[in-house]
Amino acid sequence: MKILKEKALIKFTETEFGTVRIGESRVSLASVVHHFKLGATAEEIYHKFPSLDLAEIYGTISYYLANREAVESYLKDQEQEAEMVRTEVDKKFGKENAEIRARILARKAELQLS
Repeated sequence: MKILKEKALIKFTETEFGTVRIGESRVSLASVVHHFKLGATAEEIYHKFPSLDLAEIYGTISYYLANREAVESYLKDQEQEAEMVRTEVDKKFGKENAEIRARILARKAELQLS
């Protein structure tokens, strides 16, 4: 994968599904970048993902800033893949999912009223 060819100060791992995770954690590169793009500081991101240390978070942000084009391309590819999976799931289970969702939302509304 081209995103991992650049030398990084921290370790990234790629899952069998192509998701890039930070170090040995289950926290994805996309998650940290998402929060950073929303304006979160490294310390705020640390509070959301305490399995990472600050050095990993700063390293991830640094990697993103130094390789923005490659990371944005990776994120776009991940979003497209997720959309394809959602489409397939909707095709297979659309009606069933809609019924379950309606029941869940009705129950949630009922609980909020009580």
